[in-house]
Amino acid sequence: MSKILIISSSVRTNRNSHRVALYFQNYLAENHAGEEVEIVDLDKLNFPIFEERLSYQKSPAKKTLEFAEKIVASQGIIIVTPEYNGGYPASLKNAIDLLHPEWRRKPIAISTVSSGAFAGSQVIISLQFVLWKIRSWVVPAQFPVPNVETAFDENGIPTDQKGTDKRAENFVDELLWCMEANEKMSK
Repeated sequence: MSKILIISSSVRTNRNSHRVALYFQNYLAENHAGEEVEIVDLDKLNFPIFEERLSYQKSPAKKTLEFAEKIVASQGIIIVTPEYNGGYPASLKNAIDLLHPEWRRKPIAISTVSSGAFAGSQVIISLQFVLWKIRSWVVPAQFPVPNVETAFDENGIPTDQKGTDKRAENFVDELLWCMEANEKMSK
């Protein structure tokens, strides 16, 4: 059984991107029962502003160590991020910078979210670049979500279940393929 982490990166009040994280948790449970799935909610972790990488911290916080362990133990990650003013939230950058070797060669699929029609398209390049710099394996498939408030309800249920599931199938299949390839290459 593989473990997939879903990182819900927004800590904003009344955030909407978390709806997409909930959707993927439900989608994977229903369509890929062989995968262990967990949401890592950066809003609940409430990391302090980045001061130093975990490997250089003298007395790391328990939640930091637990976060690092979850990243290491996962075979793949889905990052769900909103676009704020053309970028991704500081909470996500903070979490990424906290670790370094833990991200290495980790397959990561990105879902960008916005309240407008562009679906977070402006954030993808900057996020991919940061993930490439820390040597993660960014999955080519993407899952952009425009108009998130009308596309998903608060529980992650899409208004167009069939169409959303079809898009998710391609996105998740690409992540699973990369996870399998990564596992074979690691042996």
